Amino acid sequence: MARAQDFQGGDPIVEARRAFFEAGRTPVGQVPGAILQSWRRCRGLGLAANARPAIEPIDAPRLRAMREQHERLWRLARAEVEMLAADAANTGSIAILTDAEGWILDAEGSAAFLDKAGRVALMPGACWSEARVGTNAIGTAIADGRAVEVRGGEHYAAPHRILNCAASPIFDPYGRMVGVLDISGDASVAQVHALGLSQLAVAHIEHRYFDEGIADADLLRVHSQRALLGTAREGLLAFRNGRLIAANRVGLALFGLERTDLGRASYDALFDGAVSRLRDDGALHDRNGRVLYGHVDEPTRARRARAATPITVSPATSALDADAPLFDDAQVADLERARRVLDAGIPVLVLGETGTGKEVFSRELHRRCARAGKPFVAVNCAALPEGLIEAELFGYESGAFTGARKEGSTGLLRQAEGGVLFLDEIGDMPMALQPRLLRVLQDRELSPLGGGKPVKLDFALVCATHRHLEDAVAEGRFRADLYYRISHHIVALPPLRASDGRDARVRTLWARIGQGRRLSDAAHDALVRYDWPGNLRQLVASLRTLVALSEPGSEIGVDALPAYLRARLPSAMPSRPETVAAAGDLDAITLSSMRAAVEACGGNIAQAARQLGISRSTLYRRLGADPRAS
Repeated sequence: MARAQDFQGGDPIVEARRAFFEAGRTPVGQVPGAILQSWRRCRGLGLAANARPAIEPIDAPRLRAMREQHERLWRLARAEVEMLAADAANTGSIAILTDAEGWILDAEGSAAFLDKAGRVALMPGACWSEARVGTNAIGTAIADGRAVEVRGGEHYAAPHRILNCAASPIFDPYGRMVGVLDISGDASVAQVHALGLSQLAVAHIEHRYFDEGIADADLLRVHSQRALLGTAREGLLAFRNGRLIAANRVGLALFGLERTDLGRASYDALFDGAVSRLRDDGALHDRNGRVLYGHVDEPTRARRARAATPITVSPATSALDADAPLFDDAQVADLERARRVLDAGIPVLVLGETGTGKEVFSRELHRRCARAGKPFVAVNCAALPEGLIEAELFGYESGAFTGARKEGSTGLLRQAEGGVLFLDEIGDMPMALQPRLLRVLQDRELSPLGGGKPVKLDFALVCATHRHLEDAVAEGRFRADLYYRISHHIVALPPLRASDGRDARVRTLWARIGQGRRLSDAAHDALVRYDWPGNLRQLVASLRTLVALSEPGSEIGVDALPAYLRARLPSAMPSRPETVAAAGDLDAITLSSMRAAVEACGGNIAQAARQLGISRSTLYRRLGADPRAS
């Protein structure tokens, strides 16, 4: 229901204020419950409702010191503040970042409204806690610990009725409030999506807090929907010694937990199975039997011991690792075409689901191309904190920003000089950074952050992503001009479930990994028939696990397979896919067998056809008239 934004007679908010402030009655149902509770708190503090609060912004040196004190919050929130400010400038509003006590660190957006907001001291250096200025979105969000919207006359102080405000608190991984992100505008203009926008931006900021790692803890990235992994909507839960010590709000919501459960909830109370199952298989059951997909970030200390950032710089290898995924004939042909394109100076874009081997393909492409003797620089755009991506890619001069090394940094683009730059998960590159990357790709030169002489560049570019970039372009999440710059030649790696050569692949991988152990026919068939949502990475990890849990020279049967795989074993299918195919007699395959195959494969016609040893078109034709075969 629309709420009045001023104090004209007949407006519901006017009647509510008269009842509360003049008659001493409680206007239940006339204002939101959070507003009424805030009014009560403010009256208890003795605040005057009709006077302008005495807000004295701190001076510039103290504001500068306060910003330095909260440098991490400012750095991690900067991209979101800039994004909201750009939108706010068009809607006559401003985006505001405060610390956990309500001190405004930054305010950007509409220049006209910034001036109007300044008349009520809504500006950097001012404190907008409830105790100082009464009911307002910033202070009330801090007091309640949740997102809140305060419109017009709902503000406790009458002079603040010129404002419409929506604010969301920001929490660090350990459940501590560290700040607030607010969108404020003119009360005469409806800000319909302000609260949702602030909540979405905060989700990204809180997700970014985890990018720097959780010390000495296993960080689980999980969700019941695989497509949400790698986004701000994935659940993040960090465990140390079996105890939940950190989580984002999505992770808590997945299990119905509150922030007060941090430090108390145990891993065993939430998950059914060891964390190694998620690490190896890419999936894990919770205590309610729900399947959660994801992966595990190893403890920060171990990760930092190898590298400070998710970046690798290496020459080409002379051959594939002994247990590396195989390239089938189609992929070998893809490699040769991509090599010719890359040697011609044209970028290559590698697409594929998580685990299909995009980086393995790209490293082999480097090994085969004319730049094989030069570095291969791999950068995971999704794993680097957004505030650091620009500095890491383009380099910086000494003193370019707080925390910059005295000697500066050359940047990864220059480390790839003469070789191949591999930008993994480029679909997750922040929008604010995409124009600069595009300019570098066009001009083949860059200027480090903080100034410096432009530097000419020479590298071949390979990008990879599991996202649908064309959809991202249509939705405005990825620049169209950058997409067309990197997508001259596209290589699409198929998921393992769509591979026609799974039988041969399992045999070859097992010959490499099995160390002389044998797979029973039933175990082999189960491995071949499984969909492998984690693709090659999951298959290889599962084979390694079978080796680790068995004795040398032994035969591994179905009972040794993971429970999630045994649960998918078909009950009404030929024991081996080759059994029917070898017969070569289509009439021997009954209609009921075909239906059973389709059912066992979850309705996947192509997979069922492969297992029956017949073509997909034949299976479609035989089942086409049967309504149960849809």
